[in-house]
Amino acid sequence: MDKAIENLDGTHFELAERVRKVESCIAPPGSAAAPYYTSPSEDFSRPGRTWLPTMGQTRFPVYDLVSTWYHEGVPGHHLQLAQWTHVAGNLSRYQASVGQVSANAEGWALYAERLMDELGFLEDAEQRIGYLDAQMMRAARVIVDIGMHLELEIPAESPFHPGERWTPELAEEFFGAHSSRPADFVESELTRYLTIPGQAIGYKLGERAWLLGRENARRRHGDTFDLKAWHMAALSQGSLGLDDLVDELSQL
Repeated sequence: MDKAIENLDGTHFELAERVRKVESCIAPPGSAAAPYYTSPSEDFSRPGRTWLPTMGQTRFPVYDLVSTWYHEGVPGHHLQLAQWTHVAGNLSRYQASVGQVSANAEGWALYAERLMDELGFLEDAEQRIGYLDAQMMRAARVIVDIGMHLELEIPAESPFHPGERWTPELAEEFFGAHSSRPADFVESELTRYLTIPGQAIGYKLGERAWLLGRENARRRHGDTFDLKAWHMAALSQGSLGLDDLVDELSQL
């Protein structure tokens, strides 16, 4: 993240000094399997932190961790949520913290991963495969989320249990086969999908909203479009629902 901060600050973002600080930590025992982020305190006495669950491992392949830390750290969750905290004096408490809309925040984090690919920061085939592998996982879990919660019938032409109705057991089998993740990770993630219906879908809907808002703003400004200025204005408006988000992003 230090490298990302140095390369992005002043070129694609303008980072306040206190936003530039973010810590990377090992997650405590009992955490869920997926990496996560916690926001800084209101006065930044506690910095933003990214957390890596070890799941008992002592060695970690890095091919998928590069894009994951763009998602969790900079320019992902940390950059958005720490910026909300930085400009909280211009926002309501709802906008800056308690009103966080998951699809907005997760959509920004997916946008951040895609942005780093667009800007050429995935420097070799291994890192880009990790990014694409994460995209495949997120596509698979949209299927799982919708199928389980609506108890839909799997299409008759599907090679996977054709004609059966989705159950958590089938979802675990499908997700395990299409996510390249170990069994303990799959089990932990499935628990999340069961307990937070629609969150997995919100990631992709949020990413679409951010991309649409950027494209609308780019078309509106033409050759004068300033991506850095757009990023900072977008990150300083606080939490919004997706319809309002697209409207506001399009006008920046």
